Amino acid sequence: MEPEGIGVRERQGDTETRRQGGVLAYALSLSASLLLSVSSVHGSELWVDTRQSGPFICQATFPLQEYAPLLAELQELQPELVRTLGITPAPEPVYIYLFSDKSAHRRYLTEHYPDVPYRPALFVKEGGLAGVYAYRHEGLAVDLRHECTHALLHASLPMVPLWLDEGLAKYFEVPADERAFDHPNFFWLRWEMRLGLICTVSELEQHHELAEMGASEYRYSWAWVHYMLHGPEAAHTTLVCYLADVRRGEMAGELYERLERAVPHSTERMVQHFKYWRR
Repeated sequence: MEPEGIGVRERQGDTETRRQGGVLAYALSLSASLLLSVSSVHGSELWVDTRQSGPFICQATFPLQEYAPLLAELQELQPELVRTLGITPAPEPVYIYLFSDKSAHRRYLTEHYPDVPYRPALFVKEGGLAGVYAYRHEGLAVDLRHECTHALLHASLPMVPLWLDEGLAKYFEVPADERAFDHPNFFWLRWEMRLGLICTVSELEQHHELAEMGASEYRYSWAWVHYMLHGPEAAHTTLVCYLADVRRGEMAGELYERLERAVPHSTERMVQHFKYWRR
């Protein structure tokens, strides 16, 4: 819930604080009740720890103490998305469900989402509630940043084009101090560019299924997001205005056409952006 403003009187603030506390307590209680119900029906999961961090409510089948720093970091994700993209905060909590190992995670997803291809972390939106399902493994931090970005975007926007959805998630999946200069995609992207393997926004906009997205498409989705966030101001403004139109339910059209109007020869400009981008 958004704060009511800096000038709110203290008594109003106390009332709002109590009301927010009541809403959070209710959400935690409801989430716990639902999950315990699932556990009792399927006899498979025992949720032993619950923690709230910003817009996220995390439940796990193991103690979460070792992941406290990661959960603290995740709560900064929503303010960063709001600041850089101009989107609104998620109106509802985002639930994170963590399993102790891969087998328990796979078993749960196979049982509840049998038609969804298995992956180590998965974002699902059902009945207006966003859920991220993952398990304890070495790449958990990256996976949670990635899937939680999806969750926050879809909580704020009625739709996000596939390539842009994945590009933003790739950008925000690394720690904040690595996003501008140290993302692992830099190395392979520059190799592709040297070989003349360029993917335009227009080409990316033709993909509507994850099966159509290969490693190169993911890299260029990330590359275009990086360019719009760190390149010409006109490109950043174009992205923000595009997402604002999407949020309002207006006919947003294709982002490629908007970029070309705002930054002519945008593909060439994007390639030059990475050619000279250095710390």
